[in-house]
Amino acid sequence: MPKNTEVSVVIPVLNESESLPELYSELKNSMDKLKREYEIIFIDDGSVDNSFEILKEIHSKDSRVKVIKFRKNFGQTAAISAGFDHAKGNIIITMDSDLQNDPNDISKLLQKMDEGFDVVSGWRINRKDPITKKMPSFLSNFIARYLTDVNIHDFGCTLKAYKREVLTDLELYGETHRYILALVAWKGFKIGEIKAGHHPRKKGKTKYGWKRFVKGILDLILVTFWQRYSARPIHIFGGLGLLLAFFGILLSGYLGFKKIFFGYPLSDRPALFLAVLTIIIGLQFIVTGVLADIMLKIYYGQGLRRNYSIEKTLE
Repeated sequence: MPKNTEVSVVIPVLNESESLPELYSELKNSMDKLKREYEIIFIDDGSVDNSFEILKEIHSKDSRVKVIKFRKNFGQTAAISAGFDHAKGNIIITMDSDLQNDPNDISKLLQKMDEGFDVVSGWRINRKDPITKKMPSFLSNFIARYLTDVNIHDFGCTLKAYKREVLTDLELYGETHRYILALVAWKGFKIGEIKAGHHPRKKGKTKYGWKRFVKGILDLILVTFWQRYSARPIHIFGGLGLLLAFFGILLSGYLGFKKIFFGYPLSDRPALFLAVLTIIIGLQFIVTGVLADIMLKIYYGQGLRRNYSIEKTLE
């Protein structure tokens, strides 16, 4: 392994034994043309086929190939996170293992980075996927652009390039690998985009479905909340609490005024119960905001946790 690795290529793998030999061959040819010191990191995310055996064989022939084997399937986000943790390169590239990303586009990513960008994302402008994948992706990208204010066409494209400093202290969970761009944009890093090639899947089966789409949208909501309110969660919880409590107090005052000056009874008025309920809920929101602030301080005061477990590493 070169001592000064310039580029690390991180590739999550899940049951892609049919694609791996061709992927490695194409990737090696593309990386050799760059004339940069590089490494390739495959993360076997609990494959049940012979993906790990193929990766082990590739590793035995090429010292630049590193293989990380998970004990079970932890998901693509965890696999990418493990790749980031073990990468030695100054620039880290991520791509899929299903032969749909084009390794020749890596040179385009690096050229775009030379223009001063910290992160460069691929845009599958002519995507070779069935409508059942493209429609959820289109909707997800539309929502992501609206919520995050990051003007990128294709959040879900795995083909991306990152400067090492961009990934410092970046914690990934759930399906949030799709929204790394939103997380790093929040920190002030510059994001660029290139038009990338995309090939139809020739081998293996897709792992994408509506369940992952729903999980991704929920994670997007969480990422958006984290962007805007992670520093002071009391601002959103306390704001909602004050609004509800203020409404309850106004309603109580109105009912009290009618009782005192006009003699209206209160015991059978649903509005009275609504007023009391909104005051109580408002106070609960305020308390939740305070507790969230305390938990945030505890969170930042502890060490980084891992969302995966490694069974074996080939270096």
